[in-house]
Formats: sequence, structure tokens, C-alpha cells
Amino acid sequence: MSPGVKAYAAVDLGASSGRVMVGRVGPDSVELTEAHRFPNRPVRLPEGLCWDILALYGGVLDGLRAAGARSGGRLASAGIDSWAVDYGLLDADGALLGNPVHYRDARTEGVAEKVWATVPAAELYAATGIQYAPFNTLYQLTADRSTARFAHAARVLLVPDLLTYWLTGEQGTELTNASTTQLVDPRTRTWAHGVAGRLGIDLGLFAPLRQPGDPAGTLRPGVLAETGLRGPVPVTAVGSHDTASAVVAVPATGERFAYICTGTWSLAGLELSAPVLTEESRAANFTNELGLDGTVRYLRNIMGLWLLQECVRAWGEPDLGLLLRQAAAVPTLRSVVDAGDAAFLAPGRMPERIAEACRASGQPVPVSRAEVTRCILDSLALAHRRAVLDAARLADQPVDVVYLVGGGTRNALLCQLTADACGLPVVAGATEAAALGNVLVQARAQGLAGDLPALRRLLTRTQPLTRYTPRGGTGRWRAAEARLGAR
Repeated sequence: MSPGVKAYAAVDLGASSGRVMVGRVGPDSVELTEAHRFPNRPVRLPEGLCWDILALYGGVLDGLRAAGARSGGRLASAGIDSWAVDYGLLDADGALLGNPVHYRDARTEGVAEKVWATVPAAELYAATGIQYAPFNTLYQLTADRSTARFAHAARVLLVPDLLTYWLTGEQGTELTNASTTQLVDPRTRTWAHGVAGRLGIDLGLFAPLRQPGDPAGTLRPGVLAETGLRGPVPVTAVGSHDTASAVVAVPATGERFAYICTGTWSLAGLELSAPVLTEESRAANFTNELGLDGTVRYLRNIMGLWLLQECVRAWGEPDLGLLLRQAAAVPTLRSVVDAGDAAFLAPGRMPERIAEACRASGQPVPVSRAEVTRCILDSLALAHRRAVLDAARLADQPVDVVYLVGGGTRNALLCQLTADACGLPVVAGATEAAALGNVLVQARAQGLAGDLPALRRLLTRTQPLTRYTPRGGTGRWRAAEARLGAR
């Protein structure tokens, strides 16, 4: 490697796959290569839908071994990010008490109403700023408290913190991911003790909070032996919620921007210096998650490419490129669905459920695979429009450009439709945005100079960007919104 360039391993775990990327970062260079990719397949056990956490850990070890092979056995650091809200329970000896339950499991059905009976929804939002979702950690913990395994729990570790513990033997709770639990006050950036106390949740079950960039231990000797890495290898707490890391990698050059992090979910919103905790914000279902350097990720969760992923799975994995080309020929906005509707949360029968939603709203029912695909992409673009415009209005922050990062950058049709729907230019940046943000936080912790804007300037100089200019007016998109009813 060139002088001043160091190698970092970014472990980036998504809801359907995991990857370990090697980032080589210097003062004027960022290069990211894939070392190892592995599936993330949930398992339905008698007790419910669970993550196969041991298979994930095995994939992480395989990835670190591959990363070491690409870097001469030496890494300056490693860091882990993943999806949010899910956790593992450990006993007093630090042993895992069963597989972490999947956020799509049905165990939280009806739990929110029980929580709101003690802390009304409006009070909960004013205290934590987190939008309602049935799978929020708060509701999962409430559902879990009646189980035998919870009775034996001495520690709660969110998924990336659990894997970090297995790598290092040290326990911590990284802040950006902790903020998604609905148990953190976004103003003080510490635990919301009042909320937890009223609900009988013992915050002592969580390990101490860590900030992105804090040290999280070093790889244990057994891990070094298994991966072939030469120690010591520090592990750095990154923005361990993958969206927090992805937002770090948004190649913004100013302040008047929105971002959309695309993948299984679409996370669309703004970067703010303070949370928006108004009742209007709660009613619009926006969340205030914590980001790097004191920022707030003010965003709305949208179902995302999950809709298309489930359809493709149901269709037997057809050629996606051909499917998208066929979808591009289908008339725009023939039919749309609410991409944020919880009716689409569970797996299975997605093409039929989309058709049923169109039928129920009196729209033409998509029949062919191309028509269903176009319905999904139009619906996602429409949801992106609504989120960007609503966020700008509720936060009173104008938006001049939308940055789109993540897996959706590979989908040129979705990028163009998003520009058309928003009536704003869309700049598509890094596909592996979470891994890039992960690596940059590690590099800064290991001596790379620069604040968050400086990290982003480095990205704009070194990463390919594609610009999409809006076509036509937004009138037809407003009409499509009206078909879905009031926001």
C-alpha cells in the first residue's frame, strides 16, 4: 500500500446478506473491495422467527480471514454495523440465551397498545423521538419480559454489539444503534430513564454507551488464530446502525440536502443538529435517530426494496435486469400502493398482496411481473417524494438535492423515478455506503484528520457519482398521492 494508507475491515450486515469489505484509506484516497459475502437466512423455530446468529458470526470470521489475506495479515482496525432493533440476551456468565428473535416475528402484535396504556404514544415520542414501528426494541423487550430466558438474562446486547463482544470479550452499547431502541433521549443523547422506569425496563441490562469512534477492544487471541490475522487488531465502535454508517457516506457538498438510504428498507430524510419532537412530526411517523458528530437522522422508514425482493423470490429468481427493462416499458403510475404500509411487513405472497391492495383502492390490478415491478418502483419513488417533502416542511429546512446511496443505486429506473417524483436532482452515490461510512469512522479513529464534511469531501473526490435530472412536472405524482388518500 502507498505511504499513509491503512487497511480496515468493515463488517456490514444486512437483513438478507452480510459482507466484509476491505477499505484502504489515506489522506486523499478511499478504495473499497469486497473480501467475503454470505447469506443471512432467518430460521423459523417452534418459538418463532429467529436470526441464525451463529452462522452470521461464522460469516464474520470467514470475512476477517479473507480481509487479512487481502492485506498481508494486517488490519489497522475492524468495525461492525448491522440492522437495528434486534438483540441477544446473555446470562451472568456471558453465554447467549437463545437465538435473537427476528424483527418480523409476530410476538410484538398488540404490545404497543399495552405500552401506550402506561406511557401514551405522544409522551413516548416527545421523550424519545422514535417513530412507531411494531418491532421497536422497546416493544420487543416488553414482549420478552414474560419469557423464561428473559428471567435469566443479565445483559442485553444489540446485534452488532453482540458480535463485537464475541470478537473482543468486551461489552458496550453503541449510541447510534441504541437510539433506535426507543429508550434514548435524543436531546441529551443518553438513556431515557423516565420512560424506562415507568415501563419497568431495567436499563442496567444494557452495557455502557459508546460513541462512534470509541475503542471497542481488540480481537481475542482465539479470533486471531482462527482468522490468521497478526495482532493486535483493534475493534472500533462505528455507527453500528447501518443507516448511521450509510449517512456518513452521503457525498453531500452543502447543507440543503436530503438523503435516501436504499436497500431492504428505504430510509429517507434529513440530517439535523437537533431533533424534531412535535406532535405533527409524530403523526407523520418521522423518527429522530442519532448520527455521527452530534447529528440527528430525521427520517421516515419505508418498506423499500423488500417488496421487490419478496416478489422476485416468489417468482423463482428471474433475471432482474430483464425484469427492470420490461418494467420501464409499463406506463408510469398506472397503479401505486403505500410502501410504508405495515401490511407488507411479513414475508410471503407479496405479488398477491400488492394486487389485493390495488384492487381495494380501485386501481388497475397489476397482472404481469413487469406490471407488479413497475407498481413497486413507482410506489417507492412516491414514498420517497412524500418523505423528502414532509421532512423539509416539518424541520423547516429547504432541500435542493437528494442523495441516494445503498443498493438502490444499481436500479437506474428507481433513481430516475425518484428524481421525477421529488422534482429535484438525485445524485446516486456509493452502493456500499454503510461499509464506506464504517471504514471512514475507523480511519478517523486511527488518525485520519477531518470532521464529517471533510470525510464527505474525500468521498466526492474518490467515488463515482451519477446525477439524475427530473423529467416533467410533479403534477402526476401529486395526483397519485391523492389516490392513496390523506397522508
